[in-house]
Amino acid sequence: MAEGQTIAGGSRMVRYANFVKLPHTVFALPFALVGVTLASYQAPVSYVMIGWVVLAFTSARFAAMGFNRIVDRKFDAKNPRTAMREIPSGTMGVKEAKTLVIAAILLFELATWKLNFLCYMLSPFALGWVLWYSFTKRFTRWSHLVLGLGLGIAPVGGYLAVTGVWSDPWWMLVALAGAVMCWTGGFDILYALQDIDFDRANGLHSLPAKVGAQRALTIARGLHVATVALLALVGYGAAQGWLYLAGVAVAAALLVFEHSLVHADDVSRVDKAFFTVNMALSSAFFAFVLAQRIWA
Repeated sequence: MAEGQTIAGGSRMVRYANFVKLPHTVFALPFALVGVTLASYQAPVSYVMIGWVVLAFTSARFAAMGFNRIVDRKFDAKNPRTAMREIPSGTMGVKEAKTLVIAAILLFELATWKLNFLCYMLSPFALGWVLWYSFTKRFTRWSHLVLGLGLGIAPVGGYLAVTGVWSDPWWMLVALAGAVMCWTGGFDILYALQDIDFDRANGLHSLPAKVGAQRALTIARGLHVATVALLALVGYGAAQGWLYLAGVAVAAALLVFEHSLVHADDVSRVDKAFFTVNMALSSAFFAFVLAQRIWA
């Protein structure tokens, strides 16, 4: 059976989209655009610039996810939940996957070069971080936060793409990256609840496998409380108004709803919590940030 968030069809393009779970782009892309929107108070934004930001984000995510599929292919083949992914099922060869990842890396570098010199110089560090994540589950229970910081780079990159300089106050971008890191880390812990037995049997160090489902849920809730606090702090640092704060409130409400769907002894609705709720959260929050900018 196919995993959730896969696209029906057998064409090459559909296979490539499913290879990197393209629908998951909606998680962090809106936050990259949040970074762009906040930066627009400091420097002008063009449609061309937005296009390069979207390309940079999408290609970096493609490279990271494709790399993860390559290095995890043996684990994916053993896990009934992931055995039908493209490489273990045989619908895509490793050589083809590597070619796609290299092409995505080249596109990412091109996009950052087109944006500005700072983005181009920082691009190897950002790319290195998101690729390194693929190995972390082999030795640390905190791989969820490594992934989270990888997504947290997106709004920082969006901001730097517009301004070419760090934020003032300096901690605003740190708080924004931290908010996305905590948000992502929290929902990735929820997603990992599905694989507790598999991770334990195969020596993988997910947080739920190490501390149990109930303690992992408590940590995920703490991370999501931190998410809301950090988003509010960003609003203070960026001198945002009531529409931004309304977006924070909506994000908080959606996180409460997300945790109502998942319990230590019932993960049957984790797919809804993982994808649907988080898609709504990132999209809604960006909509409020954009509305605040238009209102201003």
